[in-house]
Amino acid sequence: MAVQSINGRDDHVAWQRYGDGVARVRISTTVDQELLDDARKRHAPSSDAELIDQALAALIARDRAVEIDEAYAAAYELHPVDEPDERGDLASFRNAVST
Repeated sequence: MAVQSINGRDDHVAWQRYGDGVARVRISTTVDQELLDDARKRHAPSSDAELIDQALAALIARDRAVEIDEAYAAAYELHPVDEPDERGDLASFRNAVST
């Protein structure tokens, strides 16, 4: 992925633009033509920059959802659903409300 530097040198300092108070970085890359065409059709009249922003946001959201699921799994491993506490245990509560 190439970046355009502010001073024209290839020093890997990304050129940033500011729009709506958000720092923007110019990227140049190669993507799958069919994926790009499909995304352009589905999200017209979005610009390619908007498509990339949406794709990156979706990728990060998916990763975050996996992190949250893993945190829940770890918590339930430490404290199983049938482990009693001062209010009883969650498994019994779930059984009671489902009947």
